[in-house]
Amino acid sequence: MDRRQLLIGGLSAPLAASSATRLLAEGTAPVFIGDMHYHLFFFGKNPAPSNPLRRMMAKGNATLVSWSLVGDVPWLRLAKGGFAQKGLPKNAQEPVTWFDEELARIKAHLDSQQLKIARTADDLDLALKGDPHVVLSVEGATFVDGDLAPLAAAYEKGIRHIQLVHYIQNPIGDFQTRKPEHQGLTSFGKDVVRECNRLGILIDLAHCTNEAVMQALDISTAPMVWSHSSVTRGKQPNYTMPIWQARQLSMEGAKAIAAKGGVVGLWAMRVDVGRSIEAYADRMTELAEWLGEDHVAFGTDLNALANPVVKSYADLQNVVRHWQIKKVEPARIRKLAIENYATALRKAFAARTA
Repeated sequence: MDRRQLLIGGLSAPLAASSATRLLAEGTAPVFIGDMHYHLFFFGKNPAPSNPLRRMMAKGNATLVSWSLVGDVPWLRLAKGGFAQKGLPKNAQEPVTWFDEELARIKAHLDSQQLKIARTADDLDLALKGDPHVVLSVEGATFVDGDLAPLAAAYEKGIRHIQLVHYIQNPIGDFQTRKPEHQGLTSFGKDVVRECNRLGILIDLAHCTNEAVMQALDISTAPMVWSHSSVTRGKQPNYTMPIWQARQLSMEGAKAIAAKGGVVGLWAMRVDVGRSIEAYADRMTELAEWLGEDHVAFGTDLNALANPVVKSYADLQNVVRHWQIKKVEPARIRKLAIENYATALRKAFAARTA
């Protein structure tokens, strides 16, 4: 049930060729998979070199995967049920250096895997047709510290999806697992939202407090996402709860994100979403009933959860099969599986005014 320690982390055949061929032979078009939140690390038990991304994607016809660079790794420690802050950067350059070095490792891995980076709407079109692409994303904009310039630099380096906050104190806003300090977003945090809109970067509200979510929604000119966790109809999540409950999104926040055209992702935490693939699939369709079928997507948090119910993209194909058996409409399946995330990215790209 706990998030996996961050210290746990060859080319395959062309992406999902055998699976896609089999489905076409059966007269059924393959369903491609998108994931709003995926991790692959370069240290620990399953580092990237021994766990190549292309092979993982091929196992489940995944063609639009957001590889999330964790912006505050050097300042995190394990805590009960998740992570907590163990320190802060000594200066503004430290998180920029970590970001640049980790991004270089990510790009080197993608190059070795012959995987393309999604930078434009045309790339999204290709992913929807089965050509595998990776979205470069950041979890926790720690590299942005009182200066907006690093955002433009990140865009030029290929970043297209940024989660504002994570697990350490920052100048952008409050996060769910620590007592709030700013009553939502700071004035600088609001400028970060505006700058991401200007650049055409998708804003991710995961880990934000409810107040920060609502303030970002008031400001943003483009739809935003909540890439991973779940939605609760119960008590408003707060920092005093067990971490997995503190990390849930309130129904109010989820509906507000959906009302502005955004998308909410469902993670694969077993204690939250159920102990089987079928339970996870049913939780997804329940979420679609609550928010609308255009506003829900996969946000697995793979490789950052201990004992997740979804362990590979092959499992997400089993989710698709469960929906097909239950006679979920093919158009709805495609939306939940990949199209909603692609649409959110497309709208963010289209908002670019730079």
